[in-house]
Amino acid sequence: MKKRCFWVNDDPLYIKYHDVEWGVPIYDDTILFEFLILETFQAGLSWITILKKRENFRVAFDNFDYQKIANYNDYKYEELLHNSAIIRHKIKIKSAISNAKFFIDVQNEFGSFSNYIWSFVEGKPINNIFNKKQDVPATTSLSDFISKDLKKRGFKFVGSTIVYAYMQAIGMVNDHTTDCFRYGNV
Repeated sequence: MKKRCFWVNDDPLYIKYHDVEWGVPIYDDTILFEFLILETFQAGLSWITILKKRENFRVAFDNFDYQKIANYNDYKYEELLHNSAIIRHKIKIKSAISNAKFFIDVQNEFGSFSNYIWSFVEGKPINNIFNKKQDVPATTSLSDFISKDLKKRGFKFVGSTIVYAYMQAIGMVNDHTTDCFRYGNV
């Protein structure tokens, strides 16, 4: 039996996410935007809740096409607000729309969002050495710094804890514990 990180339960969706996606470096702007949206909606909820609704989010938010999302009007906002297949949180939906606009602004400034976000770690993941659950932080000085920079650029729902979870998800940090079979693979 494979040893996995402490946070993985026996849900096949969670196992697949951990085994295939979590911590794998992502440089594609569309996928980076998808994870940004999902992480912001996760605030205050469990990640498994988001994973279970991920495909619904994908449909509701036009396959995470940030160009389209940046141009959502009041009608589309109301449609999302009444879509029971996703998390119906007024401020999170509004922030997804405004964050798409700021995402495009960052792309215009840096050539891509990937160039921007990965510049904080000089383009390569930080490989942490965490042996147990208690070693894994919820925030770091780097997530604090990135959070402040994103907020300065207008992004919402990007507190340090959300940013650190984002960094873990997109592989900026390898936080698989040393006893996890994925530790040396990402």
